[in-house]
Amino acid sequence: MKHTAVYPFTAIVGQEDMKQALILNVINPLLGGVLIKGEKGTAKSTAVRALADLLPAMEVSKNCPFHCDPADPGHLCDNCRDKAGAEEQLSTQSVKMRVVELPVSATEDRVVGTLDIEHAIKHGEKKFDPGILAQANRNILYVDEINLLDDHVVDVLLDAAAMGVNTVEREGVSYSHPARFVLVGTMNPEEGDIRPQLLDRFGLSVAVAGENKPEWRVEVIKRRLAYEQDTDTFAQQYQEEQEKLAASIMQARGLLPQVTISDELLLLVARLAIALDVDGHRADITVIKTAMTLAAFAGRVQVEKEDVKKAAHLALPHRMRRRPFEDGTLDWDKVEAIFAEQ
Repeated sequence: MKHTAVYPFTAIVGQEDMKQALILNVINPLLGGVLIKGEKGTAKSTAVRALADLLPAMEVSKNCPFHCDPADPGHLCDNCRDKAGAEEQLSTQSVKMRVVELPVSATEDRVVGTLDIEHAIKHGEKKFDPGILAQANRNILYVDEINLLDDHVVDVLLDAAAMGVNTVEREGVSYSHPARFVLVGTMNPEEGDIRPQLLDRFGLSVAVAGENKPEWRVEVIKRRLAYEQDTDTFAQQYQEEQEKLAASIMQARGLLPQVTISDELLLLVARLAIALDVDGHRADITVIKTAMTLAAFAGRVQVEKEDVKKAAHLALPHRMRRRPFEDGTLDWDKVEAIFAEQ
């Protein structure tokens, strides 16, 4: 039978850290993305595509290459901003979130887009040819084997993911457009690593592996075979769970701006970062933003200690100082001791 339905996100067996990290980044794209480390065949790409399919269609500005959100005037491209000023209301259409894949061979121009300098000089106006970051705005940008990508291109991606804006400058001419996307990078550590400076800029990081419990592996096989035999019937079995999760994600997006964190927990995060000897302040900020997103996903407007603990588990391991050729490891006993003191 033809495959007509995407494998349901809620049907994926195990891999809880990966699923949670993906959900948190969809709720709050400014977390800075997630790096998924692990062997092949562990549902990495399946989870990414399933999450995009899970979410309801979104309203976008009609014919806009950046898929601007008409309800968010603060993040419109120049063209949509001009139209909104002249017409007061933008024409819209509904589209599903999609997964934009970035090939390992991609050049910087292909990623960020290009400016036609000759056109700007002759006509006194900017002419921009959108790149992959334009397609990725309000979508998921998926980079398989990100450790094999040119370091400079990875740097550009992480900049855009953190700022939510892509800026292209050529010969004194610059152009900016919204680039708020969920960055998902995957890699097999056996094929090489990412420089620590770039690794630190990923918001969250998780490690995945094949299930080591026989009964779970059997369940993976059963579900996959059932999906391949009749995709639509299989997807229907998870429809209620899918709708419930999608509703929770959308509710969390709306709740996130209202979430607050106490000074006591801010101090706890600072003490945690100092005790674990992590570099800089990015770790502290990411743990706090992740904890706030976890609270929103739980339907709360106040961060709790457990949110901070979960956030530390996702945001700190890849930021631990390490020697060359040595994996960063998080001393969880030390983390538990710090939380017990609070």
